[in-house]
Amino acid sequence: MPRGPKKHLKRLNAPKHWNLGKMVGVFAPKPSAGPHKQRECLPICVILRERLKYALTFKECHQICMERCVKVDGKVRTDPNFPSGFMDVVEIEKTGDKFRLLYDVKGRFVVHRLDKEEAAFKLCRVTKVFVSAGKIPVCVTHDGRTIRYPDPDVKVNDTIKVDIATGKMSEICAFEPGAMVMITRGSNTGRIGTLVKIERHEGSFDIVTISDSKGHTFCTRLQNVFVIGTGNKSLVSIPKGRGIKKTIIEERREAEAAGRIETIVC
Repeated sequence: MPRGPKKHLKRLNAPKHWNLGKMVGVFAPKPSAGPHKQRECLPICVILRERLKYALTFKECHQICMERCVKVDGKVRTDPNFPSGFMDVVEIEKTGDKFRLLYDVKGRFVVHRLDKEEAAFKLCRVTKVFVSAGKIPVCVTHDGRTIRYPDPDVKVNDTIKVDIATGKMSEICAFEPGAMVMITRGSNTGRIGTLVKIERHEGSFDIVTISDSKGHTFCTRLQNVFVIGTGNKSLVSIPKGRGIKKTIIEERREAEAAGRIETIVC
């Protein structure tokens, strides 16, 4: 009988948004236990090897981590399988590179380059607010942070701006109609729009209606929504595409215009 959690991960069973080639090998890096779920994270070694091309093999990724070159949210991480996730800031000191993990409209992680000012903070979604032992008010965020004595106006589903160096919150983005949001789960992952309406369903999932800048309206579950700003102003820079999902016909026309696809005339 096997005991405890599995320690290996086959490449075919790895999350599709990692974009690992299925013929390259048998196994994939198994994410360690950490602040993000296994299916919703990107291990450091995948960032270094597959996205940034700083390493060719897992052993090289391990050497880079063990030289204490990689920081995630301001802390040195020597585990190449450490799970970094949505809104995490990954910093490589020797090259001076700073990145934030965001989603594109196809649900894949984007390693988005940052400047020094923007790399100093991150956005965190509040998942729980309660009073702990000793009557200390506490809020818990999506990345496992526990913040004591938060602003009394903070509510569940709101987003707070957290300073990475001090770990203290500085700003609140309320979860309310008119807020700018990004979808972090489901078939609409990566889409950005304005929160239009919140429908409460007792005993079932609350549904949220969102409208993007092109006027397209779509719905998703409340748990899938992450507030990133107010009105048309986002607190973080947005990756290429601005979170607008295109149809396959629009994508093909753009590819033809860019010369990536030859138009065949019958």
